[in-house]
Amino acid sequence: MRKIILILCAIVLILLIILLNFTNIQKLIYRQDYSEYVEKYAKENNIDSLLVYAIIKAESNFDDDAVSNKGATGLMQLMNETAEEVAQNESIEFVSNDSLYNPEINIQIGVTYFANLLEIFGNVAIALAAYNAGMGTVQSWIDDGIIKANGSDIENIPYKDTNMYVRKILNDYEIYKKLYQ
Repeated sequence: MRKIILILCAIVLILLIILLNFTNIQKLIYRQDYSEYVEKYAKENNIDSLLVYAIIKAESNFDDDAVSNKGATGLMQLMNETAEEVAQNESIEFVSNDSLYNPEINIQIGVTYFANLLEIFGNVAIALAAYNAGMGTVQSWIDDGIIKANGSDIENIPYKDTNMYVRKILNDYEIYKKLYQ
C-alpha cells in the first residue's frame, strides 16, 4: 500500500511540474529562432513577426539546411526562381541559389515575398495559400469561384496539402500570439 501511495504522489508531482511549466514547454516547440532577422524584416514589411515564425515553423521547423522534395530551400522554403525574381524586383542582394541557405537572406526574401502576396490578395489565409500553391493557382481558384477572395471559406481550398498548410499556420499563429503577446 505504501508503494502505491508513493507512486501516486510521484505521478501527481510530475503532473504539477508539467502543468506549471506548460508555457515553457510550449515555447520549446514554438520557438523564435533567428529573431534578429525575423523581427527586422517583418517590421520592414509591416508583417506580424509571430506570423513569420509560424510560417518558418511550418516550412522548415527552423532548419536552415532544409530542402523540400520539390527543391524549395532554407528556413522559408523558397524556390530558386521565386527567390531570384523577388530579389531582383526588390533590389535584394542574391548571389546564387546557395544564398538561400543563409538565414538572413532566406528570411529577407521570404518575408518580402509573403508581404507581396499579402498586398496582392489582401488576406492572410489567401496569401498563405498562394505562398504554398502558387499565386496563379490561387488566383484561378478565386476566378473559378472555388474559394472567396476574402478567405472566409479556406475549407474549400482544393489542394489537401495547401488546405492543411493554411490551417496549420493559422493555428500555430494563434499559439504564438498566446505565448508571446
